[in-house]
Amino acid sequence: MSDRPPKPPRQERWDRLMELPLAVASLLYLTSYAVRVLAHDHLPQEWLDICLTLTLVSWGVFGADYLVRLRLSGLGPFRFLRTHLLDTVVLVLPLLRPVRMVSTYDQVQRRRDRPRLTLYARVMVYAGLTVALLGFAGALTVYHYEVDAPGASIRTFGDSVWWTCATLATVGYGDVVPVTVMGRVTAVGLMACGLALLGAVTGSFSSWLIQSFTRDDEKDGGRPPGGFPGAS
Repeated sequence: MSDRPPKPPRQERWDRLMELPLAVASLLYLTSYAVRVLAHDHLPQEWLDICLTLTLVSWGVFGADYLVRLRLSGLGPFRFLRTHLLDTVVLVLPLLRPVRMVSTYDQVQRRRDRPRLTLYARVMVYAGLTVALLGFAGALTVYHYEVDAPGASIRTFGDSVWWTCATLATVGYGDVVPVTVMGRVTAVGLMACGLALLGAVTGSFSSWLIQSFTRDDEKDGGRPPGGFPGAS
């Protein structure tokens, strides 16, 4: 069981209120960062400054939301940090915001006594979207730090995307590899996230199958098709 205390009503209302603004801010952050990285040599400095401003404003929204939730939670800063570790990591590294889907998977696990296909399907869809967004963010980060690094093998954004796909799948062909410290740190994060997301999808799907078969067996009186009464 999680040691996270239940949310106060005011915090629940705030979370519902901020769902859309945070989604827009996340998209704005990722878009402005992508433009700065991919079009750095093709846009006037004025446009690059605008993108930087949008990036910082979006990050400010994340910070303000974090502080408000800290205030509404009624917890001390250290306990809030301990029970909201993922939120803290995402605040420091906003490109990891897709990892927030882990909380959705946690909600599914809490409702195992009332399995619903829509919840399990939602986790799998969120996982797919998270892989895409996280992969794109990881590719941007690696390309940003590797493109001008001495001895780097990742020289184009296409190379970075290919490397990111292999890393998320934990395949690791080794044809292109990061050489910078930030690139390698990103690699470790992508491998860990790839394993976690794959586990979330397969775990949800397996749980739904088992519980579906259990309900079918209960409807059939516990007898397998063509079996004998009382057989297990």
